Amino acid sequence: MEHLWAPWRKAYVQDASTPRGEIFARLAQAPSSEDETNGVIWRGKACFAVLNRYPYNTGHTLILPYRVVADLEDLSDDELFESLTALKHLKAALTAAFRPHGFNIGLNLGAAAGAGIEQHLHWHLIPRWNGDVNFLTTTADTRIHPIDLPAVYKQIQAQLT
Repeated sequence: MEHLWAPWRKAYVQDASTPRGEIFARLAQAPSSEDETNGVIWRGKACFAVLNRYPYNTGHTLILPYRVVADLEDLSDDELFESLTALKHLKAALTAAFRPHGFNIGLNLGAAAGAGIEQHLHWHLIPRWNGDVNFLTTTADTRIHPIDLPAVYKQIQAQLT
């Protein structure tokens, strides 16, 4: 029998006391001195960006408004414009840091569309590389990440400054 050790998931399970919908609100309100620990990579006036704690790929970033909104139509014009500006800015930083061959960018609105935290709208910015899907993804439902989140944070942050 094969075993996949993931001791970092213990913190996720223990953090289950925080309702999933409140996780982003908590990050939005946390002091900027905790940004590196929390994976908050960028802050604007209406929106912020955070590294996905359970990424699909290296550099998987989420952009979301500080305000808790579930639907695209509920975003203010300032939130919409700043989130799109952040997507553009962060895409450039991820490109410089990791040289991906492409990106998936999008929203999952509602549980039926795959939203894991449907109460707080968030854009996904996912770097992609040719051949980044290997046999482990298809046969073992497992992803391999070649770099840990603190190192990803530092590489992106170096491109943003």
